Amino acid sequence: MTSSNGRPVALVTGASSGIGEATVRQLAAAGYETISAARRLERCEALAAEVDGRAMRLDVTDAESIERLAAEIGRVDVVVHSAGGALGLDPIAEAKDSDWIGMFESNVLGVMRLTRALLPKLEAGEGGHIVVIGSIAGFEVYPGGGGYTAAKHGANAIVRTLRLELLGKPIRVTEIQPGAVETEFSLVRFDGDEEKAANVYRGLEPLVADDVAELTAFAITRPKHVNVDTLVVRPVAQATARDFHREE
Repeated sequence: MTSSNGRPVALVTGASSGIGEATVRQLAAAGYETISAARRLERCEALAAEVDGRAMRLDVTDAESIERLAAEIGRVDVVVHSAGGALGLDPIAEAKDSDWIGMFESNVLGVMRLTRALLPKLEAGEGGHIVVIGSIAGFEVYPGGGGYTAAKHGANAIVRTLRLELLGKPIRVTEIQPGAVETEFSLVRFDGDEEKAANVYRGLEPLVADDVAELTAFAITRPKHVNVDTLVVRPVAQATARDFHREE
């Protein structure tokens, strides 16, 4: 399955910044026609112009937005679920319903709904690929991270279930599980508090978006019979979701 210009088509959500944006660039360089999708359409349009791709508005927390995109997208070979994120760092005793609902809407229901909407298009081709940008929070927990780790554990369960349900079909399923990556992630988590966001990476060299995007592109560009099942990547200074070596 290819686009009208002969290139395979890759849709990347959360493409207005961070890992999603970097992944669009990596896949464009690898020969894919990219569709940059996010709520901030103007950023996606600028990125699409840069890589000779397309841009579409998408809010993964809005079921109607997903259905609209699915109806308009045409052919697709690869779907990279990069949209998501964390909200707050409250202990469960002080958890805010709105934060937990927001994290489940973006990290779990968004992945389910978009996958469900696009599976017929992926199955129609010679070889589709679903990639979920998960997190080490999908298999670890830490104090204050109950909502985010619960959501990312949910996303991980979706990936593992899809592998079983799609067995025998020409669709690969991959989860990339990064540790600390310096993007807008922490700024969003702490509601724009730049000091709190910067403190997350204090005294260490974190991953950057390109590190994760390169591995995502690596998984996608393997031969069709090769499925990179799960790929965990952390900075050298990180051992677990909560254990870091920081230079003072």
